[in-house]
Amino acid sequence: MITKSIRIKLETGLEARPVAMLVQVASQFESTVYINSGDKKVNAKSIMGMMSLGLVSGEEISVTANGADEEAAISEIEKFLSTK
Repeated sequence: MITKSIRIKLETGLEARPVAMLVQVASQFESTVYINSGDKKVNAKSIMGMMSLGLVSGEEISVTANGADEEAAISEIEKFLSTK
């Protein structure tokens, strides 16, 4: 299991379209992927769960992946969230 803190650099934060794209990125991997923000923890493969977080640009989140391709999952999610 890997956990990494990532700061969201997307200008619009995570509204509908970026959330859908993030869910697609996370769904490519066999590993379970969770996003932690404050006291909330949601499955990164769940569009409704991700929308419920209401994440904004500049916010720091914790991403946890567990499985055979956990390193690749964390890397791709970080790459997606770090692009402007």
